[in-house]
Amino acid sequence: MNLRQTTAHNLSTFRHHYVSEISGSLGDLGTFLPIAIALAVNNTVSLSSTLIFSGIFNILTGLFFGIPLPVQPMKAIAAVAIARNFTNGAIAAAGLFVAAFILLFTVTGLLTRFSNAIPIPIIKGIQCGAGLSLIIASSNTLLSSLTWLSPSWADNRLWALFAFLSLFATTAYRKVPYALLVFLLGLLFALILAAQSFSLPSLTLWRPSVTIPSRHEWAIGSLDAGVGQIPLTTLNSIIAVVHLAQDLLPDHPSSPPSTTTIALSVAGMNLLGCWFGAMPVCHGSGGLAAQYRFGARSGASVVFLGAFKLLVGLFFGESLVELLKRFPTALLGVMVIAAGLELVSVGESLNTTGARDIWKAAGRTNGLVGEEIGPMLTDVERKRRWMVMMVTVGLLVGFKNDAVGFLAGLLCHWAFEIPALVEGVKRWWAERRGGVRLE
Repeated sequence: MNLRQTTAHNLSTFRHHYVSEISGSLGDLGTFLPIAIALAVNNTVSLSSTLIFSGIFNILTGLFFGIPLPVQPMKAIAAVAIARNFTNGAIAAAGLFVAAFILLFTVTGLLTRFSNAIPIPIIKGIQCGAGLSLIIASSNTLLSSLTWLSPSWADNRLWALFAFLSLFATTAYRKVPYALLVFLLGLLFALILAAQSFSLPSLTLWRPSVTIPSRHEWAIGSLDAGVGQIPLTTLNSIIAVVHLAQDLLPDHPSSPPSTTTIALSVAGMNLLGCWFGAMPVCHGSGGLAAQYRFGARSGASVVFLGAFKLLVGLFFGESLVELLKRFPTALLGVMVIAAGLELVSVGESLNTTGARDIWKAAGRTNGLVGEEIGPMLTDVERKRRWMVMMVTVGLLVGFKNDAVGFLAGLLCHWAFEIPALVEGVKRWWAERRGGVRLE
């Protein structure tokens, strides 16, 4: 990783496309804000610590990797923590448990071997499944509770429809900073609603405190939430992120991130932040797709976001909870759906040289997304790859579990390999019998 080259790229991109970079930096707020608010309201995490540490991690990842790599919540842990009203110690234990496992998995070399062994159609399926999961979750949790005129004049189906139409319009005009405009509109509405209820943020300096999980909290956090997060982090937040970065940014001047560096980043973030009451975080493929969709092309976007989070967390902290609770879910929901659609679209390159296994087989050093590959794949091979990807997608979405989707896709892939395996055994047996006769 060439830090000088990465820094030069960040500065150059921000200097020439600062509006797009700022807009792109806000692309993942649709995932970050609802979970952070829900955990902060329950006093499960400290909002100020979450903003400060995620801001620091945004800055470091932007400087080190040079791509719009997100810092987003560990969703499986967050879901369990919200449903069971976890204590600070329990959610910290969950994040630390996952971080320790990922660190061990990485330093032993098992993660690299595991990543290299996964067929590309399964990885594409995990990415598409994650995108569909975002769309379904947004529709079921953020948008389903809205009516045409409620819960307020600033948050209803009319505003969701407006956000959808604006999103479709900006699909043809990508230079329009959609996420930035939507965020500013939502922030304006939230400020008006907070002022009406006399709950505007106030100057509140951060007072750090250390969270030490008890033995009981270690057991609850690790077993009830941490174990379920491990496959999601490994598959979607590490392996899928590495492949997605290569798909979306094939011409990036710095070398693409590896599974090892991404995994060490995930482990390091949580081994530091969770002790101070921060929300467990990771790097997600959905967040990368969202920030790319809304204009981010370099690490400068997340450096900007990180600096903003850091300042807000240091000086306003917990007083922001009431303001953020009033941010319109109609606007957040549409931003999440846009991220999901961007992530689903990567499946289009499954049978083109946008798929890494195909362009490597063709002797390329990188792929050209969407390029036709002619006779390299037969119709049967295309259908098999598509089937493996769709089995992965279907079972992942159906069971809401990345591990189930991964195993289903792997079984489907192996099933297609059975005829070749049988033929190989037949040839081996024939050769063996022939050798015996010669003796």
